[in-house]
Amino acid sequence: MPITCPLCLVAGQTTEVNGLDDRRYHLCCNCFLIFVDPCHHMSPDQEKARYSTHQNSIEDQGYVRFLNRVLQPMLPYLNESMRGLDYGCGPGPTLSHLVKRQGISCEDYDPLFANRDLLPPYDFIFSTECFEHFYNPNKDILRLCSLLKTGGLLGIMTEQWTTLEDFGGWYYTKDPTHTSFYHNNTFRFMCDLFGFDIIWEDGRRVVIFRRKHDSCYHLFSAGKSGAE
Repeated sequence: MPITCPLCLVAGQTTEVNGLDDRRYHLCCNCFLIFVDPCHHMSPDQEKARYSTHQNSIEDQGYVRFLNRVLQPMLPYLNESMRGLDYGCGPGPTLSHLVKRQGISCEDYDPLFANRDLLPPYDFIFSTECFEHFYNPNKDILRLCSLLKTGGLLGIMTEQWTTLEDFGGWYYTKDPTHTSFYHNNTFRFMCDLFGFDIIWEDGRRVVIFRRKHDSCYHLFSAGKSGAE
């Protein structure tokens, strides 16, 4: 049976590639996403146990410097009238506190650690070290679209793969919770798919998108029917 890409939803355009571990990886030749075969997906309890070992906090200056890699380029676009969301904040929310220090409102959300009712639309959303954990990127990114107002900003951090040769020995594939890996071309593809513009990027890990229009709602319906 042809394998369907969980981002672009195109079937039959994948090829197997090797990672650092023994999981099966598929490269989508349409959108350049590399994704782990679903047979290797962890259960929510297994994921939560893994994430709970992370010791991130606002007292950790190294972690704060890491988060500033997305916060600092986003700040010129923000102001005190805006409302934001840290999507996938994990067990030790930190980025929202850094944003609040700037006098800007920012809520926390995480499906495992801070699963709460949300009040969209948001002016901006951060999703740091989260995209690589998505089992169904199309569905998850469309949810982010539904939470973000037109013209709103989405700042993400996820390390990008560059060449298949490097991917085979890449440390990022060693984490069993990492299941989706994005190329720079993937982010360009996402702009057309979800109605984004890229307004800032470092070419390695950080991308800031601006949501242009509401096309993602149409795509959500199409993607939903195509997946059933």
